[in-house]
Amino acid sequence: MIGVVGGGLAGLAAASRLQAQGHEVQVFEASDDLGGLAATYETRGDPIEKFYHHLSKSEETIVEVIDDLGLGEALEWLYMSNAYYVDGVVHPMDKPWEILAYPHLSLYDKFRLGMLVLEVDVRGGRPSFDTYDRLEDFEDVPIKEFLLEHTTRSVYESFWEPLLDAKFGSRKEDVSAAWLLGRIKFRGERDLLKGEILGYLRGGFGRLVDALLDDVGRENITTGARVTDVGVANGAVESLTVEREGSVQTHDADAVVVAAMPNVLEALTGYPCDIDFQGTVCSVWSMDESLTDTYWLNIKDEAPFGVFIEHTNFVSPERYGGEHLYYTASYVQDYEEDLWQMDDAEVEQYWQDGIADLFPSFDPDSVNWVQTARNPGRHPSTSGAISTWSFPTTSATRWPTASTTPGWPPAPSIPNGASTARSWPGSSVRS
Repeated sequence: MIGVVGGGLAGLAAASRLQAQGHEVQVFEASDDLGGLAATYETRGDPIEKFYHHLSKSEETIVEVIDDLGLGEALEWLYMSNAYYVDGVVHPMDKPWEILAYPHLSLYDKFRLGMLVLEVDVRGGRPSFDTYDRLEDFEDVPIKEFLLEHTTRSVYESFWEPLLDAKFGSRKEDVSAAWLLGRIKFRGERDLLKGEILGYLRGGFGRLVDALLDDVGRENITTGARVTDVGVANGAVESLTVEREGSVQTHDADAVVVAAMPNVLEALTGYPCDIDFQGTVCSVWSMDESLTDTYWLNIKDEAPFGVFIEHTNFVSPERYGGEHLYYTASYVQDYEEDLWQMDDAEVEQYWQDGIADLFPSFDPDSVNWVQTARNPGRHPSTSGAISTWSFPTTSATRWPTASTTPGWPPAPSIPNGASTARSWPGSSVRS
């Protein structure tokens, strides 16, 4: 038997692929819920993910899994809209003429920004098209230093710095330039006249979780089961110890896949995990009205959340029984931060006040419901390393990382059958 630790998308997909190759598999999930960050809330129509989700066309592995599970026809490729909120004004940033009209950068600033996004190095007046090919060359380059050299001070201070503040807060000075280049390199496909194309599963990504559960077989999945030890003898995995409902059981195992946080791998195997993770607080709002014309709104002005997403400007509100659905979200660098210490009701009131400040037309009475979710380790920090992690393969199988971020660096494998996987659903190219 191969034991899979974690019942999120990565763990379920690993189990599915292993079974397809003839292996006996058992999935152990510590919580009572399956699907990880792809869990959903109910609406008047389709369910909505607790954490925002979409795919880019570069994410071939998860698209392949969706196809293999018979959901390929439900995967829709839609145009998303993107804007920047500055000084009380929403500035669309999708089409060339919208970017040219953006008033907070000079024409030269926009040229330097555009060249970086196109991965063209124009320093010295001679274009180079391969400067940014090797992300590892930029691992130890601070992002501020990189942007000041490869664009302009105005581009950094007026465009990138507010985004870095929102995502990394006090850690923004530690962010690696490789993180930014990774996000640029693996951005979604773009139409010059219509904007970026992103994928969404009709009916929600909960359908993918359900399909994986059916494929793996619910009899092969145990919830409320915390793996506390991996038994190793003569360099080979031989057992798993599992705590469930107050009892402890040991299961024979030929190999282990740890599809959970790297600190779980460290606890089970002793393999060191020197990665600090950011927490995430994310609220979903149902309203009777639309507040913007854009899907993804980055915010330069003071706001209590890092991003404002009007999901139903990406997927029609008709899918949700006419509800207009929004996400507000912030990353947390320190679990002593006020936001993390607030209870859900306090977060929701704090953020509702922020929505009212940004949008004077907002009517609090239009809010039908709001739900808040938290994850203590949704995204790794970026100090001195590329932050866009996914953990790919063992010799037995490949599994997806259900994210919009590229896979780098590869995970260290543990000899004789133990390796690690992690899903980052909802981690957007502009989060």
